[in-house]
Amino acid sequence: MDQQGRVRERAEAVLRRLAGEHARLREDQWRAIEALVVDRRRVLCVQRTGWGKSAVYFVATALLRDRDGAGPPADSGAAGVGPTVIVSPLLALMRNQVEAAARAGIRARTINSANLDEWDAVTAEIHDGAVDVLLISPERLNNPDFRDAVLPQLAATTGLLVVDEAHCVSDWGHDFRPDYRRLRTFLANLPERTPVLATTATANARVTADVAEQLGDALVLRGTLDRESLRLGVLDLPSPAHRLGWLADHLDQLPGSGIVYTLTVAAAGETAEFLRSRGYPVASYTGQAEDADRRAAEQDLLDNKIKALVATSALGMGFDKPDLGFVVHLGAPPSPIAYYQQVGRAGRAVEHAEVLLLPGAEDAAIWRYFASLAFPPEEQVRAVLAALHTDRPLSTQALEPIVDLRRARLELMLKVLDVDGAVRRVRGGWLATGEPWVYDGVRLRRVAEARTAEQRAMREYATTPGCRLRYLRECLDDAGAGDCGRCDRCTGPLFTADVSSPALGAAQGFLGRPGVDVPPKRLWPTGLDAVGVPLKGRIPPAEQALAGRAVGRLSDLGWGGRLRELVGPGAADRPVPDDVAGAVVEVLKAWAHGDDPWPRRPVGVVAVGSRRRSELVGSLAERIAAVGRLPLLGAVVPTGAAGPDGPRGNSAQRVRALHDAFALPDGLADTLAGLDGPVLLVDDLVDTGWTLTMVARLLRRAGAPDVLPLALAVAG
Repeated sequence: MDQQGRVRERAEAVLRRLAGEHARLREDQWRAIEALVVDRRRVLCVQRTGWGKSAVYFVATALLRDRDGAGPPADSGAAGVGPTVIVSPLLALMRNQVEAAARAGIRARTINSANLDEWDAVTAEIHDGAVDVLLISPERLNNPDFRDAVLPQLAATTGLLVVDEAHCVSDWGHDFRPDYRRLRTFLANLPERTPVLATTATANARVTADVAEQLGDALVLRGTLDRESLRLGVLDLPSPAHRLGWLADHLDQLPGSGIVYTLTVAAAGETAEFLRSRGYPVASYTGQAEDADRRAAEQDLLDNKIKALVATSALGMGFDKPDLGFVVHLGAPPSPIAYYQQVGRAGRAVEHAEVLLLPGAEDAAIWRYFASLAFPPEEQVRAVLAALHTDRPLSTQALEPIVDLRRARLELMLKVLDVDGAVRRVRGGWLATGEPWVYDGVRLRRVAEARTAEQRAMREYATTPGCRLRYLRECLDDAGAGDCGRCDRCTGPLFTADVSSPALGAAQGFLGRPGVDVPPKRLWPTGLDAVGVPLKGRIPPAEQALAGRAVGRLSDLGWGGRLRELVGPGAADRPVPDDVAGAVVEVLKAWAHGDDPWPRRPVGVVAVGSRRRSELVGSLAERIAAVGRLPLLGAVVPTGAAGPDGPRGNSAQRVRALHDAFALPDGLADTLAGLDGPVLLVDDLVDTGWTLTMVARLLRRAGAPDVLPLALAVAG
């Protein structure tokens, strides 16, 4: 038997330990393993979910590390190679892969934010050669301690580098993550002829070419993206209540257990709560939940203890349940590529799985919001670079008073600048490197145009007259795409759009309940003294507002759409409509008599003066005063250039803009000083929350005993 035959025989033996006695390598799996182990090449595998990409790197690791008991393949140059390093995006994926490696006799460890107390032990095991596979997140590559103390030796001794979910490397991809671009430095420091494997299930031709170029001289193995177990369908329902009602009627008809995806955290919570009220065992899963809660929810789904996990995109690349029976989307993701990835969680080890999209009219508004978090304009980037040209590093919090960017967007920008070499993360924050840097506006515009085209394609998916799976595959440039013969376009719909009257009524009642909490601010943002605002530390209790209320969030399934018509971008100023005024009254009733009532009934109403929506806020304050038989005490007056209608950026910038930006009308201070109860402070929209905080402070300092904030909507 020649060398190729011997290596393949041993590879098949490792696969059987990993996946069972009947497992056999696919031809492209073998081609990848041969290229990695024998030829020591760089390989990019673009293969559908469930194809077996992880088998490729575990088998290759076993051969390179002599975990099949036969020694490294002859003449492979693999003798004495170091551990395989897998760069993986999510902790859940790491947990699954550690368990899978153990089945093949491969010793795998992780270094991530959840096991800081194990770092020293894992590092010692790596140095001792006791670790076959090390899984790390891309963010770890630029953690100062890891980058300086662990990464150099790790790169010098890596036997195989695996880049999982490699589409994240490309900013053309639907889930670009700047930290993945740090892999260029890792690649440059690898020993000569170190094999590299990049894998993804969701890359079109442009993303594939971009990733292959970054790898350099890569063998690209691209397979069909057909998923023979999936049956795709779309149901066009007229409202969020109809969509929830449909789920309540049909969830038990869907096979096995599955995932219900939503576009927002608020929608995930609402959907899970409603389904539980209808008797379904479900759990919610979002990026805002605690890690322990997410892990418990994952395990309940894996163990089939719940019918569904109601999740945002936080449950995506990292979840592996081969017998997942269905995926339902309440609202469409912003691209066919993202949609294909999420539905790919289903049907990996079952004959049939149902995939249903229930698009909503609000989807486009949600897409626009997430698109607004893109890379900032050049002037804001230059302002950050100028601020970082100092002798001491500045933290993200210290930068916020200097540049008007929300923290998530600021951190994204800093990561991109770090990858580009313009800044460097060090202990204590960030420093400018002094290296020249060019704002690539042309590329950024092209990426934005690509995102717009993806959104248009997602809308077209919902209405295409042809095969749905073929449409998705063509969006991913799958040359062999043909009609699937299974979707609702190919064979007719399996489910009707009918919603029973009881389910629809229950959903309408559930979504029609107004009222969300508006928590008060307790601390000032850091760094205000650097921009001339003499506020820091804890807000004195005598200057704080009490907890407030609003009708709903702009992202709510129920009131969100109606509220966006009043306070969303481009909304015209007008008097508060009767239905919304009625909802405000219901909020006030619940606030007065509910489980968490206000401490004292308000004795007067004050409006927040508004330049953009004076009619809306003014009419709302008048209606509340009339219904509650309370005196309308007046409106605070915006005096500054920004005032309450200025830019809504990060907290530090907002406080800076609002400081001394309001004044009390004549006589109001005397009135406030004579009150024996709280005032109701009325506004239209709570975004950062600092407008209500600053106006409440002004009222309290003028003598108001307490302030109860009330708004129509909460952003987000």
